[in-house]
Amino acid sequence: MKVLVTGSAGFIGAALALRLLERGDEVVGVDNLNDYYDVNLKRARLARLQAYSGFTEVKASLEDRAALADTFARFRPRRAVNLAAQAGVRYSIQNPHAYVDSNLIGFVNVLEACRHHKVEHLVYASSSSVYGANTRMPFSVHDNVDHPLSLYAATKKANELMAHTYSHLYGLPTTGLRFFTVYGPWGRPDMALFLFTRAILAGQPIDVFNYGHHRRDFTYIDDIVEGVIRVLDRVATPDPDWSSENPDPATSRAPYRLYNIGGHRPVELTRYIEVLEDCLGRKAVKNLLPMQPGDVPDTYADVEALVEDVGYQPGTPVEEGVARFVAWYREYYRV
Repeated sequence: MKVLVTGSAGFIGAALALRLLERGDEVVGVDNLNDYYDVNLKRARLARLQAYSGFTEVKASLEDRAALADTFARFRPRRAVNLAAQAGVRYSIQNPHAYVDSNLIGFVNVLEACRHHKVEHLVYASSSSVYGANTRMPFSVHDNVDHPLSLYAATKKANELMAHTYSHLYGLPTTGLRFFTVYGPWGRPDMALFLFTRAILAGQPIDVFNYGHHRRDFTYIDDIVEGVIRVLDRVATPDPDWSSENPDPATSRAPYRLYNIGGHRPVELTRYIEVLEDCLGRKAVKNLLPMQPGDVPDTYADVEALVEDVGYQPGTPVEEGVARFVAWYREYYRV
């Protein structure tokens, strides 16, 4: 089928597009190639997709309503996956307007385009950041998430609400995926694994926040992509058991679903660094620092619903995933 993927030059978007092309789908990739991080890395990801005849590249921003509407009108995608967004918790503190433009205005443009062009199913990226001040572990999609700790998290929560509105008003099937700390080859240079690897190889110290004591539900990219494809293939439907007297945030009377997508095995940051040191054959010089504003101490995904509904089974331990990243990093950067 024909699938439109926004953020197709991004880490998850490019990996997803590649898997869809490999299984024979046509992919229309939309990305504005902004310079939030190294544009050359984004172009290198796109080059892997351009080797497939079924890939079409569209350079456009989600905020450009006319360009997005024209893309949907020209290519008539059957389904869509929205992964384009202004990412980064800390950057949202420095540059809040970028998040409003991309994550709010851009997302309503995606919803409108899907509505008017009869898209069968919209899958979109939310984030584990929406759990904010929640401390009960593991994080469950059935829990209230009304206390975000960053504007980035707030925009992702807003996306979930906006999607529900379109599912309710127009019958647009939507599924939101709350991603938990995705890592692996072709990853983002602003993420910890990339930053740590670069610094350790250069003999420079690494900044270790919360003194290395926080835990993350690190999720390998291949496990993420497998989950996204399984969700894309299972169109959201109304929940016949949904009750307005005891409303479940994860489902609805509308064709709307929310899932956590994570590794379901949180790892303390100090252990993550130890694994990286082993893979690099070098010890890190650690600059131990307190927690950053907007950050949370722990993340841990309850993925039971995703396992039950689509058979999702994350199976890559951090030892294997980090080793694959290091091998890619050394090859790509020739170090």
